[in-house]
Amino acid sequence: MAINPPTKANSSNFFSSGLRQRVDQLMDILYSNGVNNPMDSIEQISYLLFLRLLTEKDETLAELDKKYTRIFSGQWARFAWGNFVTLAGDELFNAARDAIESLHELPNLSDTGKLLFGRATLKIYDRPTLRAVIQGIEEMDLTAQDGHDVKGDMYEYLLSKLSMSGTNGQFRTPRHIIDLIVELVDPKPGQRICDPACGTAGFLISALQHILRQNTKPADLKRGHNDGSLLKPAQWKFLESQAFTGFDNDANMVKIAILNLYLHQLERARIEHFNPLTTGFGGVYPGERFEIVLANPPFSGKVQEESILADLNYKLNTRATELLFLKWFVDHLAPGGRAGVIVPNGVLFGATKAATKLREALLIECDLQAIINLPSGIFKPYAGVATAALIFEKGTPTKSVWFYDLGADGLSLDDKRSPIEASDIPDILAKWPGREESTKSYCVAIEKIKENDWSLAAGRYRAVTSEAVNHDAPADILREVIKLENEVVLRSEALLTKIGVGK
Repeated sequence: MAINPPTKANSSNFFSSGLRQRVDQLMDILYSNGVNNPMDSIEQISYLLFLRLLTEKDETLAELDKKYTRIFSGQWARFAWGNFVTLAGDELFNAARDAIESLHELPNLSDTGKLLFGRATLKIYDRPTLRAVIQGIEEMDLTAQDGHDVKGDMYEYLLSKLSMSGTNGQFRTPRHIIDLIVELVDPKPGQRICDPACGTAGFLISALQHILRQNTKPADLKRGHNDGSLLKPAQWKFLESQAFTGFDNDANMVKIAILNLYLHQLERARIEHFNPLTTGFGGVYPGERFEIVLANPPFSGKVQEESILADLNYKLNTRATELLFLKWFVDHLAPGGRAGVIVPNGVLFGATKAATKLREALLIECDLQAIINLPSGIFKPYAGVATAALIFEKGTPTKSVWFYDLGADGLSLDDKRSPIEASDIPDILAKWPGREESTKSYCVAIEKIKENDWSLAAGRYRAVTSEAVNHDAPADILREVIKLENEVVLRSEALLTKIGVGK
C-alpha cells in the first residue's frame, strides 16, 4: 500500500476535531477503574484502536477490489470491530480478549500487525469500563479535517500521557528537541534512517515530516500542507518500505512505535524488538550501516559484560550503556553518513579510559560538527540530568567543534514545563549554516581539544567575559555610612522621647 503523504501538523485541526477531549476521557475512565499505569492504558487503547482501523481498511480494500481476500473472513469474521460495539458484559469481555490474544494468528495479517499483537492480552477486566472504552473509540471521528489527517496527531497526544518516571533511563524526548536535531542533521530522500533506541518512534516520524517538508512546493507549505508532492515515485516507494528502521529492547515500546508509525502512514517501516548492544546483524559486526542515525538512548544502567557484543566493546572495556550506544552510532554510520544523538554530559568530559578513548575515536573517525548543550530541566518531569546533542558526520576527522549553549527552549524548566516566550532554537537554526559565534556559541579547534585530553566539556572552552564596574571612592563610601548611622541615632532618640522612655 503506497503512502498517502501526511500534511503539516495543524493543531487547530486536531483541537477542533474533539479528539483531545476523547483521549482525555478514555485515559480518565481507565485510570478510575483499575488501569492505573499510563503505559498499560496506552497499550490497551492501541490494541483496540488498531483493531478498528484494520477493520475499516479491510472493508475499504474489499470495496475497491473484488478479488481482495478479506482479513476478517471465515472463522476470523467474528473479530471484526463492528462485532464488539453491540456487545456488553462477559460476552464483550470474552470476545475482546479472544480477538486481542488471537489476532497474531490471522493468516492475512501483515508482519507489523503480527508483531503488534504478539503476546498481547486484555487488561481491562471491569466490563462496564471495557464497554465505555470501546464506545469511546467507536465515537472518535478519525476522518481528515480540512485535508489534514488527524489520526497521527491524536496518537501523539495520547503518547504525551506517558508521564512515568523514566524507568531504566527511558523517557520521551520533547518533540521540539527532536525536530531541532532532525533539522540540523537534514535527512534526504533515498537515505536509510535508523534509531536503535526508538521508543515511540518520534525521531523517525520527525525525519519523515522533514523530508516531506523539504520536498513540498513553497506555496503549499504556506497553506499549511506538507505533502511531499515534489518527490518522485521511486522516492516514495523507498520511504514506504526501506527508509525507516527502529529497534528497542522494550516490547511495549516496540508496539507503541509500530502503531505510531502506522497512524503516520508508515505501516511498512521496520521496527524490531532488538537490543543492538547485545545482538548483532546476522552475527557480523557492525553489519548493516545507515546514512542517518537519530537517537536518544538510555542514559542509565549497565549491560552484563558477557552479553555485550565483543566487537562493539573491543578495546573500550565498559558496561555503560551511554558509551556503548555512542560507539554503536559511530560504527553503524555509512561513510558520509550523519548522526544527531543525545548523550548525558558525562560522556563529554568523563575521565574514565573508556570515555576518553571513545571521544578520541569520535573526533578522529568523524567530523563532530556541533555540540548543543541542553539545559538540565529539558527532560522534566522525567529526569533532571544535564545532556547535550551531538551532530557528526562519518569519514572525515574533526577540525573544529561548534558549541551552542541552549538556555531556553520555549518551555519552563520546572516540572510543569509550561510554555514561555524565550527560546534559543530559532537562533540555533539561524547560526547553524555559518557556525556563527556569539555569547551563546563558539568554535573550538581540534588542537585545543586534544591538549585538554579530548575533553568536550563546554566550560573548558567557553570564553570568560568581565565587565568593569565603577565603584565610589572609599572615603565617599565611609562618609555615606557615617551619615546613615547618624540618621539612625537621631531617629531612635526621637522615637524614645515620643514614647516617654528615658524621661
